[in-house]
Amino acid sequence: MNSLPSTPAAPSHDVLPATTVQCHAANLVLLPDGALGCAWFGGTQEGLSDIAIWFSRRAPDGSWTPPVQVSDDPARSEQNPVPFVAESGELRLFYTAQSAGRQDTAEVRLAVSHDGGRSWEPGRTEVPARPGVGVFIRQPPVALDDGSLVLPAFFCPQPDSGRWVGDDDYSGVLVSSDGGSTWTARDVPGSTGCVHMNVLRLPGGSFLALFRRRQADAVHRSHSPDGVTWSAPAPTELPNNNSSIQAIVLHDGRVVVAYNHSSAADAVERRSSLYDEIEDPGLSDEDTAARPGLAFWGAPRAPLTLAVSSDGGRTWPVRRNVEEGDGYCLTNNSREGLNRELSYPSLVQTPDGLLHLAYTRFRQAIAYVRLHPSWLDA
Repeated sequence: MNSLPSTPAAPSHDVLPATTVQCHAANLVLLPDGALGCAWFGGTQEGLSDIAIWFSRRAPDGSWTPPVQVSDDPARSEQNPVPFVAESGELRLFYTAQSAGRQDTAEVRLAVSHDGGRSWEPGRTEVPARPGVGVFIRQPPVALDDGSLVLPAFFCPQPDSGRWVGDDDYSGVLVSSDGGSTWTARDVPGSTGCVHMNVLRLPGGSFLALFRRRQADAVHRSHSPDGVTWSAPAPTELPNNNSSIQAIVLHDGRVVVAYNHSSAADAVERRSSLYDEIEDPGLSDEDTAARPGLAFWGAPRAPLTLAVSSDGGRTWPVRRNVEEGDGYCLTNNSREGLNRELSYPSLVQTPDGLLHLAYTRFRQAIAYVRLHPSWLDA
């Protein structure tokens, strides 16, 4: 293993190349050849059918390759890519596909690459939607000691009336013991409002999960002895704004989470839903009317913060902002540059100890930051 320099330099910032107006929901992955890969979704605007999955590799000279389009369904919005390297070395990329702004219609699909993300086989349905309940993902799967694969998921029930807004979303894990041929869902008890479940294996063998909250109040946590059965989520001291988080366990055993240090308490206005700008011909005007409920949309998605825990996620005394701004997200409009969120972070630590961070910048680009972990304690 390479040693890190003794003095932490300032984080280095870059932007990944893109060919679309909107870019969002990046996820990093360490590839078998040691290169870093990044997947995201891009198109005109989230929820529209031109949204597709894209993938880029970081070249040895530090540049990012022109992105390769992974998916292309003209009828569905394809979102939230989750790359994962299987034991065989093939690169698997899970992602969601939904009709317009209706996450209650979402299914999980899978595309496979045999050359490190340079080319891709056509995607296929991996986990279909349940009747009246969409299935969504955001966080990477975790391999258990018995060979099973645990894919964190959340479920989006269709409301009794009106469009999906996320009020009833809840979390669970999809478990496969046959390499992904079949999946069994195990719900997390008491998890209504908790989504984007991020599963981490802690030193000692137990598991920690961190959650985004639809209520935009606080990051929540849950614990498991085996990665399959979970305690009911409970709040942490970290705020959450109903936007994504991601955490990893560092080589030294500490947990670092990337998130927005913001909540509904910081909001000056509220959206009716994530997709309130999209016309849906399948819904009437009454169905699309604003119905403020449990899910709070519009809390600022900034600053982009890293927090560190040395006690398995119970306390987070170390916090540093990577980028600051007003985090304006009352619109998803990228064409006119109206959105200013810093959101949906992804973290990877490479064998040399460096931390790599990717996140959405104004829904116009995927930002990439490389930093020395001791910068967190400086």
